[in-house]
Amino acid sequence: MKKPPATSLTPLPAANATQIRELLRDRKRREADRAFVLEGDKPIKELQQADPSALLTLVVTLDYLEQCEPAHRRTLERGPTPLYQARASQFDSLSDVRTSQGILAIVRQPTWKESAILARPTLFGLYGERLQDPTNVGGLIRSALAFGVDALWLSPDSVDIWNPKVVRGTAGVVMSLPIFSGADPAALIQADCVLMAATPHGARSQDIRQIQSVPPRALVALGNESRGLSEDLLNLAGLRFHVPISQAVDSLNVATAAAIALFHFSHLRKTHA
Repeated sequence: MKKPPATSLTPLPAANATQIRELLRDRKRREADRAFVLEGDKPIKELQQADPSALLTLVVTLDYLEQCEPAHRRTLERGPTPLYQARASQFDSLSDVRTSQGILAIVRQPTWKESAILARPTLFGLYGERLQDPTNVGGLIRSALAFGVDALWLSPDSVDIWNPKVVRGTAGVVMSLPIFSGADPAALIQADCVLMAATPHGARSQDIRQIQSVPPRALVALGNESRGLSEDLLNLAGLRFHVPISQAVDSLNVATAAAIALFHFSHLRKTHA
């Protein structure tokens, strides 16, 4: 099939290029603009189908545009989202991935209503304290979606979920899970949630395999890999559990521990204490 002729797109303005660079590296800019950068053909196509209004700006290289499917090209060129062309070298200077696909977008951050989620009669959630590794948090978000978690709460000193490494670690699904940063665990307790704290093996910790039911409003709490959960949070927990592992390994990656715990708890019956 003959390629469609090259289209003359508007060159990427300097102000937009500056915004992209700052959104990638500066949390304060992401918070001020309520936006983040999403890269890659697949996640952008999926967002175009699921919520096209979230796309604020699209940037492509000419190579990407000439190689994409004609129907997708028409969607890009005729859609409501401003579309700009960047030279290959310019695009590489904007991209945060090692090998770019030639397309990125500035995306509006979603807004979730915490009160509506906390008003549910049953709740299966996740709480992260002092989580700093973006890749781990990205994997944790994917696990949360995989096992039916209603929402994720993060302590104020956790990584920004719109950090490009977090977004990349979620494989583009970061907008599918309600996430609340700056969460106060005491407020969640006051909302009748029970914290189920992941800890190392200890006298006050149950083997996860011995837990056969969960509270109707339960939040699995996980802490920083090197420091774990704080004593303050452990004191708020309704129960403590551990995942038994070989003595040859010191600890599990937090995303791995989350996947195991969420898989186990998601299949248990809900019972009141």
